Amino acid sequence: MTQALSDLNEQLLQAARRAGADDADAMAVRGTSLGIEVRHGALEQAERSEGIDIGLRVFLGQRSAIVSASDTRSDTLEDMAERAVAMAKEAPEDSCAGLADADQITQGYDIAALELYDPTPEPSPAALQEDAARAEAAALGNPQVSQVQSASAGYSSREVHFAASNGFRGGYARTDRGLSCVAICGTGTEMERDYDGDSRIFQSDLRSPEDIGTRAAARTVERAGARKPPTGSYPVLFDERVSSTLIGHLLMAANGSSVARGASWLRDAKGEQVLPSGISLHELPHRPRTSGSRPFDAEGLPTKARDIVADGVLTGWTMDLATARKLGMSSTGNAARSASSGPSPTTWNVTLTQGDQSRADLIADMGTGLLVTSMIGSTINSNTGDYSRGAAGIWIENGEMTYAVNECTIAGNLRDMLLTIVPANDARAHLSRVVPSLLVPGMTLAGV
Repeated sequence: MTQALSDLNEQLLQAARRAGADDADAMAVRGTSLGIEVRHGALEQAERSEGIDIGLRVFLGQRSAIVSASDTRSDTLEDMAERAVAMAKEAPEDSCAGLADADQITQGYDIAALELYDPTPEPSPAALQEDAARAEAAALGNPQVSQVQSASAGYSSREVHFAASNGFRGGYARTDRGLSCVAICGTGTEMERDYDGDSRIFQSDLRSPEDIGTRAAARTVERAGARKPPTGSYPVLFDERVSSTLIGHLLMAANGSSVARGASWLRDAKGEQVLPSGISLHELPHRPRTSGSRPFDAEGLPTKARDIVADGVLTGWTMDLATARKLGMSSTGNAARSASSGPSPTTWNVTLTQGDQSRADLIADMGTGLLVTSMIGSTINSNTGDYSRGAAGIWIENGEMTYAVNECTIAGNLRDMLLTIVPANDARAHLSRVVPSLLVPGMTLAGV
């Protein structure tokens, strides 16, 4: 009989008390996953995994330690607690360590409203193989596609439960269903590739295999005959597929852990303009059917909506308990952790204010410049915000898409770039990061 995760956590907390811990928290995760890959219409690879992970964090005063295991036998739980306490005795003191106060923890939540779990049956391997094969066939239906590198489909289900000696108890289950296709056109040194894919919590929301395969093929063919662009200063339009990376750099710089270490180009920017007026960056952790939604964080604090940037102004930092204590502030309810690691601050779902123009409108307005559709590598100076990345996309001439571009570098400073962004209106609402295409009026391009 499968043991309830809540029971495992209670046993871990009891073992920690017997071992001499002053406080403790426990995390248990049980999951299954199934992945199928198809090539030339036949099964290329199939993989299924099932497992459980348990983690225990103990506190002795202001000393702490974490241990984890995948063995749930009772003697293992006792050994974990004894080892954790022994490790904590040797750990250095940390004045910021500790659980949440009892009056800080989540008192109630409506997990059903978040719709994180699809109750329909797990798809069979045959059903996943059929989806992947249909996506591959759709991509190969484009006569300019020479081959499909991979077509894959997958499903996962995960159950998570937390418990702590401060009284917090909570858990939830979630599912994911995904499908992707990578197509190739050309041969030899003229080969180009691109992809399309979709991932949803509910299987019924997933786009069709034909749509994914067809779009992967179209994107690949669009890259045929790519060459280097001219070198100089030009407008750069970050396609919606890659624009969230720009906002990701802002989120990292506004992470309390980076700020506390002094390794953030936004460390002195609280209350200052970091985006154009009229543009805000909202965190919405309770959006239904969204991968970044959480009823509570990994320290048992309630998650809540907030503005990371309001009308262009940075409001503050993303913090867990320890980071907040270091900065003399309060946690924003953004702690995340795994069974084998301690909490660290992260963001949940974020949404950037959209503009009133389409991507096509921005292309027409930008004149001559680069539409970036993919990027590789990165050199980001965390202290200054200096930015440099390899990029590929489409060259824009007089407001028209002309030829494919690859092997170029785009560079600038993130603080300057973000202050001048012009958003389109093409963000996909179901993603955890809802960010439209973003036009940066001036960047340095290194091509030919």
